[in-house]
This record gives sequence, structure tokens and C-alpha cells, in this order.
Amino acid sequence: MILFLATFFTIYGSVHVYALLKARTAFGLGWAGGSALALFMIAMTAAPFLIRILERHGYDLPARALSYAAYLWMVALFLFFCSSLVIDLLNLLPRLVGLMINMDLSPLQARPKLHFFISLGLALAVSAYGYFDAKDIRTERITIETTKLPKGMDRLTIAQISDVHLGLIVRCSRLDRILDAVKAAKPDLFVSTGDLVDAQINHLPGLAERLRAINPRYGKFAITGNHEYYAGLDRALAFTKEAGFTLLRGTAVSSGAINVAGVDDPAGVQMKIDKPASEKTLLSKLPKDKFTLFLKHQPRIDPEAAGLFDLQLSGHTHKGQIFPFTYLSAVTYPMNAGRYDLAKGSVLYVSRGSGTWGPPVRFLAPPEVTIIELVRKGGRVETPKVKGKRDKRR
Repeated sequence: MILFLATFFTIYGSVHVYALLKARTAFGLGWAGGSALALFMIAMTAAPFLIRILERHGYDLPARALSYAAYLWMVALFLFFCSSLVIDLLNLLPRLVGLMINMDLSPLQARPKLHFFISLGLALAVSAYGYFDAKDIRTERITIETTKLPKGMDRLTIAQISDVHLGLIVRCSRLDRILDAVKAAKPDLFVSTGDLVDAQINHLPGLAERLRAINPRYGKFAITGNHEYYAGLDRALAFTKEAGFTLLRGTAVSSGAINVAGVDDPAGVQMKIDKPASEKTLLSKLPKDKFTLFLKHQPRIDPEAAGLFDLQLSGHTHKGQIFPFTYLSAVTYPMNAGRYDLAKGSVLYVSRGSGTWGPPVRFLAPPEVTIIELVRKGGRVETPKVKGKRDKRR
């Protein structure tokens, strides 16, 4: 965790320095203007720490206000950096070509002020679009045929939420949109695949009650994500239980129709709170004639567990949440979002996530509630009509 924070703030601080230099070059800022902008950027770099301090001491409203300001600034800054870097690279081309042909092609380069305003305009436009897109919950539907449903059952519907990150920013209105999509599907089983809460969870009035109001006939199950540990494991578990979920922490149950197993996020081992658990041992004990649903926050496959589950539901990646960070996410997690058919008949589905972490913005990685239809193999497959938007991607 310390290494992550050190790396993050080193990168974040460096991006601020880059933006400061671009502003000084574009506008010729003097000592006074440059110093004022530098102080503002130092404050924004430190804002995540200040937010945490305010929240810990019960200053909920100031913490929420600063969260919105600081995290919207964060996304705009990173998008400014990305677009400005592209223009920097494009500006190199006339210079390189000019050297090769011994001509002055500098008039083809974007001037500093134009460069700055193009980058700023793109950053603000994408941030504004992404802010509203993050509120537009998509319903993703996948169908899986199986021979392992109980006799007399031709279909079973599972609703998955993941990475909701309830906290200072994701609150009642966002959760209501997510749960409306869940309710519209009328699921038989409801699961949360980690990061239900964020690091700031001191004040979550009315949220557990909203989740508790959904009671599918085969139950509600949840696992921990890394943010349950960052938030304080005991508080996070208490909230999840209050919301009506059965927590699966290296355990499995038979819901009456299928097997449901779940494991804790590796953050617990890294923080020396938990001990490593064997997925193979957990899954191999389950009845083989029942469909096995495996809940695991991070989309990694244990080779020893392959074939011991029928469907693994994961999240964690957010599909990068904001393009172009999709590419960085895909480097760490090659199975980044969507459905993956694995060896030995197993399937992995990775949710893009239902909420947001940090900036309340998504761009080219829209939020989702996932509806999984298990249907008897060889039977007639019909997709029930569900109100609400659907993403075209499958």
C-alpha cells in the first residue's frame, strides 16, 4: 500500500509539474502568477490526503465537496496531460522532417498557446461527457447453457454488481440507478463481486437499507475486494452484512439450485490480515452435478482450479474506467472486461464495474449491471424483455 501511494503521488506530482510548465510557456506567467498556480497544484496533489483527514474527523460535507473538486481536477489534469503529450509528439514530426530535408517547418507546429487550449478543451469536453456517462448504468446480458440446472428448472437469472465504491461520491442516487437495473431483471440470485464500499465509509446513511430491500429467492452473496480492506475490514463486512448479503470468505454454499463459492481478495494476504486460501481445495469439495458459480474479485485464473467451476464472476479492472487508461489496465489484467471461454468448459465474466473509483467519470468504459441467464442446454433460449438501456457490446 505504501509503495502504491508513493508511486501514485510521484506520478501525480510529475503530471502537475508538466501542466505547470505548459501553462507558463503558453501564457508567459511571471513569478507571482507561476507561484500562485504552483501553490494551487500542490494543494490539489495533497487533496486526497486532506479528504481522508476530513472524513476521519467527521467533516462529511467538506470532505464530499473537496472530493468532487479534487477528483474532477484529477481526471481533467490527466486527460490534459495525455492530449498534450500527443500534440508534443506531433510537433516533433515537422522538426524531424525539417532536419532531414534541411527546411524550416516550424510554422507547421502548434504554437504553445494553441497547444494549451486544444489540450484543455479536449480534457474538459471528455471530463464533462464522462461525468454524465458514469451515471448511465448499462445492463449487460450474457447467456450460458448448462446441463447442471435442477430438474424442472429451465432458467436461472443471476444479477451481478461489482466495484460500486459506495462512499463520499457514490451515494443514494447512483445506487438507486444501479439497483433499478437489478430489480428490472427480477433475479433469482444477486451477487456483489467486491469493492462494494470505498475507503471512506464512515457515513453511509440509507444505503444498506436500499440493498437489503432486494431479496431473490436463492439469496444474495458477496465477497471482499481490495477496497474492503482499505476501508477497514470490520466496518466493511458489517455494512455488507447489514445490506443482507451472505459473505463468502473462502467458503461455499449450495443455494438450492446451484453451488456458490467465493474467496477474499489477495489484499488481505498482502496486508497480513488473511492467510492464502486454496481455490482448488474449496471448489473440489462441491457437488459436481450442480452448476458452480465462483466469485473472485480480481480476474485471474488459478490453473489448479480450472474446470472446477462453471462460471467465475469478477470485476476490479473497471476496464480502465477512463480511456486511455484501458490500455494500462489491460497490461496488468489481459482478461480485462467481458466474457472469456476458458479451458475445461469454464467461463469467466469480468464486469466493467457499476460505480466509479476516484473521479466520478467514465469514458469508453461505461458502468454496468450484469445479468447472467443460465439456461438448460438444448432447451429454447429466449431473452426476457427488461426495461432499461443495454450496451450493444457482448
